[in-house]
Amino acid sequence: MTRWAAPPHGCAPLLALLLLFNADLAVSRRPEPYYGRLIGRLTQYAHGIRGTVYAVDESTVFVRGFAYDGTGPDAYFWVGDTPQPSPEGTLVPYPEDYASRDPPVLSAHTNSDILLRLPAGKRLRDIKWISVWCRRFTVNFGDVFINPGLEPPRPRVLPELRRLAHGLRSGNVSVLDAKTFYIPNLHYDGAGPDAYFWVGNGTEPNPFGTKVPNEMGSLNPLRGYQGEDIEIQLPGKLTAYDVDWLAVWCVEYRHNFGHVYLPKDLDVPPALGQTKITTSSTTSQTPHSTSNNCKEILDKRLQVRWEIQGEQVQITLSARLRRDQYMAFGVSGAQGRPVMLAADVAVAYWDSKANQPRVADYTITHLAQCDGERGVCPDQRLGGSNDVVLVSGSQKDGVTTVTYRRPLAATEPLRDKAVLTSRAQSVIAAFGPLNSRLEANAHSFMDTTRTDVQIDFGAQNDNSCLGLAELAAGGPRPWAARVLAGERRLTARIGPAAGLRGYTPLTGHPSWGIAWYINDQLIPEIYVERGQTYTFLVEGGDDRTNPAKFHPFYISDSSEGGFGQKREEDQRKQRVFAGVAYDNEGYPYPTAVGRYCEWTHKTIDQSATSETFEDYMKTLQLECNEGEPAVLNWTVAHETPDLVYYQCYTHNNLGWKIHVVDPGTPVPLPGDQGARVNAADTPPPRDFTLTALVAAIATLRNMAAR
Repeated sequence: MTRWAAPPHGCAPLLALLLLFNADLAVSRRPEPYYGRLIGRLTQYAHGIRGTVYAVDESTVFVRGFAYDGTGPDAYFWVGDTPQPSPEGTLVPYPEDYASRDPPVLSAHTNSDILLRLPAGKRLRDIKWISVWCRRFTVNFGDVFINPGLEPPRPRVLPELRRLAHGLRSGNVSVLDAKTFYIPNLHYDGAGPDAYFWVGNGTEPNPFGTKVPNEMGSLNPLRGYQGEDIEIQLPGKLTAYDVDWLAVWCVEYRHNFGHVYLPKDLDVPPALGQTKITTSSTTSQTPHSTSNNCKEILDKRLQVRWEIQGEQVQITLSARLRRDQYMAFGVSGAQGRPVMLAADVAVAYWDSKANQPRVADYTITHLAQCDGERGVCPDQRLGGSNDVVLVSGSQKDGVTTVTYRRPLAATEPLRDKAVLTSRAQSVIAAFGPLNSRLEANAHSFMDTTRTDVQIDFGAQNDNSCLGLAELAAGGPRPWAARVLAGERRLTARIGPAAGLRGYTPLTGHPSWGIAWYINDQLIPEIYVERGQTYTFLVEGGDDRTNPAKFHPFYISDSSEGGFGQKREEDQRKQRVFAGVAYDNEGYPYPTAVGRYCEWTHKTIDQSATSETFEDYMKTLQLECNEGEPAVLNWTVAHETPDLVYYQCYTHNNLGWKIHVVDPGTPVPLPGDQGARVNAADTPPPRDFTLTALVAAIATLRNMAAR
């Protein structure tokens, strides 16, 4: 419970003034628009040259409001280090990307904004002037000189992300320009249920921040990262000058997994398009699409998920395929009807010999098998490019799933069709057999789209997938519940919640990615006997300044927990049996506060691919801070209810059930994975009471000690 005091009445105007002042500071620490360090205005000698030149960074300049009449026969941007512009300079191509062999002659401009990159590794300190120069007649149409003392803006290197939760760590973060962050060697286990890159204002990351798209431009919750180098860009008009920190933040549970602060004296290049987003992510590290866009076609036999990622679209196809059968999906050859001819499709299948997913870009020039010149052919076989990139694939419970990515634009206009994000467009799909070349063979009439099916790829949360329930769930089966019985001494540590196999399917409660591990078992159901004393060695963290690693242990009748974050009236609704005391003023505080020990992922969360909990534990490693565990002794009172819960004092939904039984009551066997809520249901042999179990365990331990 937090104590709040209202400000004195006379302080209200001052408080309002301070809030207003802070709000003004939060708008931006850099005047807008910002183009970089001013070099000067172009001096006009001929042909209406005009413009203001800025240093964007040490190798890039920006010309604001450039004008030129375009009548010079051989004019180019020109730089050099001679005292005056001369033929000894170097040509600066504009535009930078050109298809011809030679750079294009400068065309007419009336009020253009132009970004110029200095060629051949040159930097601003290597040149003395920038000119618009006619090579044929060696004439200077206009120029600007660079001050020898000019210091252009530079990227700023920051510390690494602070390591607070979920294995988050990185190399030194860099601010490349006013909108772009470079995060090298990023590690994150991906187990946070609602985690995003997050920026905002204030002394600490807080809920009043803004989501930042990931390196693919997606705003889906973050996946796991294994030492990847990524770049992310701030959304909209937001710049690095507007924020105080960059964090990885769980929105649902309001938790900070790690962050880095931005300095007040930031002086980085403006974001004018000079920084190109790149990533070291590989297809094997990228999971299936997590988009909520989904449509079922082909009589609900094919499920199509899609997600726009910058200039790409990621598509996931799922279906029950026979061995050596393919599924095809793409843009119809005609809008408003399903037309195979001239369609642009991807053909996906499972290569049974290599045991690998495959996907290829196809062009349909004739309704026949590909003969190397026409037909239903892979683009590469016709001399084109394969524009679809495999992301991932799986075979599970008879369902084949393949995820791939393709450009939105038509890379080869004669073979490809653009994917539209502004309106719905007609799509086609088919199932069919693979031939000996593992290429698409003819399909039956019933295995192709026969009516017009349209998808709006620019839609958000367009999900009509209802028919394939097992695919819509998209997840593995949960592990069986664990049981601890006959143990008087128990350890309580933190570990991952194990996604769709662990905490949430076992309890029915949401999870923010971590849970209690009792005796290194994920949320086991514990059996205790009235009148007996049990000792919990608690290693949930003792650093109150880091909420992500501060999890005092307590026992309550609440299936949710989180006693310390509840209002006083809600606290009164809970019965607490151990782990909470009250100070002299009547305020509660936790007593089971010990060092922090956590089972962490060696790489990323492998719960989905671990068939058993024992397999999953092999993917984890135990990391403990220095210090001692807290010791919580609990003598179970005779009036204790039959069902109570071990929980976290500061957070909801980390623990699970404690079954309280009378002496002599039969209980499940130790290690039994089929926990029973009622100990009397299907009792084990009569001698397996808690008292007998304790005695048997003690005997075994004594024998082992000898």
